[in-house]
Amino acid sequence: MSDPLAADRLVPPTPGQLRRLMAAERLRPRKSLSQNFLTDPEALDAIVAAAELEPGDNVVEVGPGLGVLTRRLLAAGASVLAVELDPRLAEYLRRELYAVQRFELIEADALSLHARELFPGRPFKVVANIPYHITSPLLHALLEGDRPPEVTVVLVQLEVAQRVAAPPGRMSYLSVFVQNVATAEVVATVPAAAFEPAPAVDSAILRLRRRDAPAVAVGDGREPFYRVVQAGFRQRRKQVHNGLTRELPLEREQVEEALAACAVDPERRPQTLSVDEWACLTGQLGPLP
Repeated sequence: MSDPLAADRLVPPTPGQLRRLMAAERLRPRKSLSQNFLTDPEALDAIVAAAELEPGDNVVEVGPGLGVLTRRLLAAGASVLAVELDPRLAEYLRRELYAVQRFELIEADALSLHARELFPGRPFKVVANIPYHITSPLLHALLEGDRPPEVTVVLVQLEVAQRVAAPPGRMSYLSVFVQNVATAEVVATVPAAAFEPAPAVDSAILRLRRRDAPAVAVGDGREPFYRVVQAGFRQRRKQVHNGLTRELPLEREQVEEALAACAVDPERRPQTLSVDEWACLTGQLGPLP
């Protein structure tokens, strides 16, 4: 068998080649699993470059599909633990990459795993073209807990990437949740035509770098932090003092005192508050009934 990481094997198939490969393997993209296969070599290069891989890095890849990104990660010297739900694709990947010692495959739902447990006690990164229908729950699964990935590079819908990386003024619950743990940036956009079959929307490469210290650390403070932020965004069109008073079992005076202590104008809208301001509010509001 030829070297699975030879230069010619690192070039992704064209859309036509991919369709023929799928037919030969009796495979069919499953819309229910968001199976859109990346065929653009420049996008693959950009994903790998964004991960800043060094030989020996441990990488979790979610939804490896036909392994076009997997091969690039392995060629960069990383040890790759791929998590694939589709048993047909898992069988194909085992056959294609069994000879690479730094490759391991788990056939499972990524949402049922904690990535930090896959490389116990060791630093790791997540690099993946993730199934778009699980983007939000997967980010929660990856970033919650005491040992998030050092770097997460994921290909997601453009709108979602922009929402995650949004600055104050355009924040959402998802951006606050993510940016509590990591800095977020949109590295590059990827057009729908870079996939086979092409999705209905454009995509983007999103990079998350774990913060040295989250604004709200893991522990008893996280649950009230989430409650306060969720309360604010359930009333995102209202001024923050009105929204928090409506949604939390607190007196208006208590909310207004907390806002004043954090130097937050009570007439601001929730999307304008920074992660640190939400963290301050949570601390000032104290234990929630």
